[in-house]
Amino acid sequence: MTAYRSALNESLEPVNNGEILPVDLGPIRLEVPVVLAPMAGVTDWPFRSLCSNFGAALYVNQMITARALVEENALTWKLAEFGVDEPIRSIQLYGTDPKYVSLAVHMLKDRIGVDHIDMNFGCPAPKVTKNGGGAAIPVKRRLLASIVESAVDAAGDVPVTIKFRKGIDDEHLTFLDSGRIAEESGCSGVTLHARTARDLYSGHADWDAIGELVNHIDIPVFGNGDIWESWDAVRMIRYTGAAGVEIGRGCLGRPWLFSDLVAVLSGREPLLVQPSLGLVADVMLDHVERLLEFYDDDESDIVRRFRKHAGWYVAGWPVGKDLRRRLHSADSLDELKSITDEFDRGTLLPPEGVRVKRSHTGGPRKVSLPENWLADPDEVVALSSAAEANVSGG
Repeated sequence: MTAYRSALNESLEPVNNGEILPVDLGPIRLEVPVVLAPMAGVTDWPFRSLCSNFGAALYVNQMITARALVEENALTWKLAEFGVDEPIRSIQLYGTDPKYVSLAVHMLKDRIGVDHIDMNFGCPAPKVTKNGGGAAIPVKRRLLASIVESAVDAAGDVPVTIKFRKGIDDEHLTFLDSGRIAEESGCSGVTLHARTARDLYSGHADWDAIGELVNHIDIPVFGNGDIWESWDAVRMIRYTGAAGVEIGRGCLGRPWLFSDLVAVLSGREPLLVQPSLGLVADVMLDHVERLLEFYDDDESDIVRRFRKHAGWYVAGWPVGKDLRRRLHSADSLDELKSITDEFDRGTLLPPEGVRVKRSHTGGPRKVSLPENWLADPDEVVALSSAAEANVSGG
């Protein structure tokens, strides 16, 4: 397995003795400090349940918007569903109006019985930031504080965490203020995606910023960015002193990554860092069957939506152009079974396939913002409903 360890594994000096300890988020104890990043259109119950089969972690439901929830949008309530036996009901809520955020939190507590609420302040999508939402919100410190305080007050004993980026760009960094506001507002922890909104998903995550935030506040900090294999999580925690890690793109098409994360963060060698193509085939079909069981839609619609996952599952694998093309055009479970039957089940993931990036890419790119948005961080502002578009990312 050592061939898969990046050269950086040996070059980063540990801080705080490099200890990896359980993390408490209010009444929730994470024995292994690993969190599945909430991703809209991805981290529904079928995907969360699949990931949880591979290891104990905190699996956060996909992002929903406060306003749509309060207005009884049927799709939003469907997205907010949990599994019957889901041990920790964790969900990400996005909102820009403290009133709607408070109402939404009460509804999540009363109707669903959520155990944890995460809030997203990191989305860099232009249609959101141009209206002052997403990653633009932390620029306005009073607005951020009012939203977070409304969530914490409404949540009561339910722990609230928030996720944010470093800032708009390298000249407008907000992550230290965001961390302080979270702590002062009563949050149980924070997650820093160690890129700016301008960076999008380009370059390398700035783990130094995670360490700086750890030293700035006293609540747990989870690091997010550039964790593609289990040893990356160990390196991040040892280098930054973070309490834990949040995994986003790294687990797409690789839910077994959680097995290796649990192993290495518990002091053991990973087991599945080099999975077989047979495992990929089995997990793909399991994933589709879980989707079919959860959703009431036609099988063809569900399988078509699964195509993006199919692309992630075979990313980095030598399966050939023809099989990839057929996966991207499949529209039935039987067709998927026929295609995966052609996989060479004994093939192991080549070393260069371990760190193949999935999903979001791109950047750097100028951030779209309202006029004069950067002029006064302490300006009191209210956002329109246009800033609450339900988009993925952070």
